[in-house]
Amino acid sequence: MTGTRPATVPELFAAVAARVPDAPAVVYKDTTLSYAQLDQQAGRLARELIRRGVGPDRLVAVAVPRSAELVVVLLAVLKAGGAYLPLDPHYPAARLSYLIDDAAPVLLVRTSTVALPATATPEITVDDPEFTALCARHSGAPVAAEERREPLRPDHLMYVIYTSGSTGSPKGVLVSHEGVGDLVATQAERFAPAPGERVLQWASVSFDAFFWDLTLALLSGATLVMADADDLLPGENLHETLVKYDITHAVLPPVALSITDSDGVLAGGTIMSTGDACTPTLIAKWAPGRRMFNGYGPTEVTVGVSIAGPVEDPDDTGIGRPWTGGRVHVLDERLRPVPDGAEGELYLAGSGLARGYLNRPGLTATRFVPDPFGPPGARMYRSGDRGRRGPGGALHFAGRADDQVKVRGFRIELGEIEACLTRHPAVQIAACVVTGALADARVVSYVTLRPGAGTGPEELRESLAGQLPEHMVPARIAVLEQLPTLSNGKIDRRALRERADAGRTAAAAGPAATPGSHEDVLYATVRELLTLDTVDPGDNLFRIGGNSVVAARLVSILRKKTGVRLPMRAVFEAETLAGLVRLLHEHDTTAPEERR
Repeated sequence: MTGTRPATVPELFAAVAARVPDAPAVVYKDTTLSYAQLDQQAGRLARELIRRGVGPDRLVAVAVPRSAELVVVLLAVLKAGGAYLPLDPHYPAARLSYLIDDAAPVLLVRTSTVALPATATPEITVDDPEFTALCARHSGAPVAAEERREPLRPDHLMYVIYTSGSTGSPKGVLVSHEGVGDLVATQAERFAPAPGERVLQWASVSFDAFFWDLTLALLSGATLVMADADDLLPGENLHETLVKYDITHAVLPPVALSITDSDGVLAGGTIMSTGDACTPTLIAKWAPGRRMFNGYGPTEVTVGVSIAGPVEDPDDTGIGRPWTGGRVHVLDERLRPVPDGAEGELYLAGSGLARGYLNRPGLTATRFVPDPFGPPGARMYRSGDRGRRGPGGALHFAGRADDQVKVRGFRIELGEIEACLTRHPAVQIAACVVTGALADARVVSYVTLRPGAGTGPEELRESLAGQLPEHMVPARIAVLEQLPTLSNGKIDRRALRERADAGRTAAAAGPAATPGSHEDVLYATVRELLTLDTVDPGDNLFRIGGNSVVAARLVSILRKKTGVRLPMRAVFEAETLAGLVRLLHEHDTTAPEERR
């Protein structure tokens, strides 16, 4: 049974807006919208969307940059009774085309700043003056049930989020309003957001974590703080944003937590780690002085299904217990419950379960299966994750079922090696991959270390040899400044496998430069960040494997090592590494005799 009556987002938001109409709802740079203003703007747009055919179970593609306007558009789609299909404007054109073609939305909403591939889908440009004037003629009052094309029910679609597919093509997950009431009840019970508090919106709109941030703020009366992608880059930029906006609640992946300074931010506030394993080192770094949680749940549920915390013991952190309305079964291969402490596959059920995959009935049938433990007709999602239940009922994640690999004939779980590595006090994050095949197969591990740790690969390998059988000890451990990440902040394991297959290591060789010079520091740092044998002055940072997170980390390291802070935009615009060297000299304000 669920802990609250199923409700839709428009119903829940209307209640909050009526309760705190003058409270700030959304902040973006110099723009602040109160709940009353947000309600009115979204109501006017919703009525125009209804006029153009939007209604229950009809998809609206949304391609709007991070801004207060993005929140208005998403809320308007939901008020109209529709479901939104988020399109991150930074995604490649080919991927956006695929999403639009596959989802077949009835309408595309964008701003004039977003260029999209040609499509047959009708579209509107929300910042066009004529369209703005058209919307202004509509009422800004809450949309009444009779105004919609048909009554909006909790089982109608809320959003469609695309995830990576095993066949190489993304698949759309169909999520309805049914789980949102329990989601909000869980947020209120565990996090207690309130008017006057500020929630950072960190995740891309194309991920379900965005919806968590949205609901944590707007369905509680708190303030949602929007920021540009550059201001959210892990490291100095993210730290400055947390300070600037006095953030009290944030959800961040372990990779972001590992390279962002915890001092002076979120004091007395709430932080939740999600997306990858939260290590003891990260807990020791972020839990003091804050309420820290660890969340779990794939896209196939309404954002999540279980939460652990507040975390107190870094060495005993799992994924907690199912939240309101959620159920997690730990089953064997015959769908029988396993004893407490034994490993099994995690099957997820409850109010937040997705309908399935868009236009993929076969895949839906194999992943969403009958729930023998629920009421008649109930389903559960076969997550592919392995875990166990402790004696007190708390759940523990034990890796992906498909991370089980064979090395020299031995079947091993890479998650077990990663868990052993992260138990070492010097290790922040670890990821393992297998390179080679048959007799040449070997495990390669990549780790990031806590600041000031004097531990090297050999010591880590020796530590593992004392805990694991010989065939599970990695052939090589590489220490990186940071692990490569996907756009949602999760570890990019494919990139790690490609690097391992190419035999790349962080080598000392590089272009000729004076030891200790700006050139020497820059080239050595780039090699280390990208784990390249060599780099050339004519290389472009982003063509040799760099991304926005790498750029942010590079700026931070260069500032520490040279005292020079490069503007982030200049790093993106520099055509070559030699150009970055020139920028270092141009921005160096120290006297020549003071430089190395």
